[in-house]
Amino acid sequence: MGLLDGTSDADAAIAPPTIIEHHEFDVLAENIGDNANAVTRFVLVASTVAPSPATGADKTSLIVELPEDHPGALLELLEQFATRGINLSLLASRPIGDALGRYRFVIDADGHIQDERMADALLGLRRFSPKVIFLGSYPRADRAIVRYPDRYSDEIFVEARDWLRGLLSGEPGA
Repeated sequence: MGLLDGTSDADAAIAPPTIIEHHEFDVLAENIGDNANAVTRFVLVASTVAPSPATGADKTSLIVELPEDHPGALLELLEQFATRGINLSLLASRPIGDALGRYRFVIDADGHIQDERMADALLGLRRFSPKVIFLGSYPRADRAIVRYPDRYSDEIFVEARDWLRGLLSGEPGA
């Protein structure tokens, strides 16, 4: 609930100019930015819904808490992405606020939750941290196709999982 459904106590909001095409708002000011070349992306935050389909030019946003502060803890978190060939475009730390030395990280990672490598990284993060918040997978603003080395292709992840299943089931030649 909020500004768009009329239940907010807010008197004003910064929003994209096209909002008036969809909602009845009075425009109080225009061109308020200080950089004419700046690119801003607005996001509507809503209840949990299934992610939109993968486009090949996607980003996934997360919040991940470090389970404890010790030498190498951040490295352990980052390895979940690095060992799967996932590039991070944003990594920002924020104190949790419940004790000194406790941090959460806001992360934007190239790829979609439906990509095998991203799904595998999320599983690794969940094993590593008791608190992983999935904010969403969505098309990148620049629509640039995410490229990976062949060793990180979805097919390689599927083949490796099938190989492991074969070992566990006693398949000949696995």
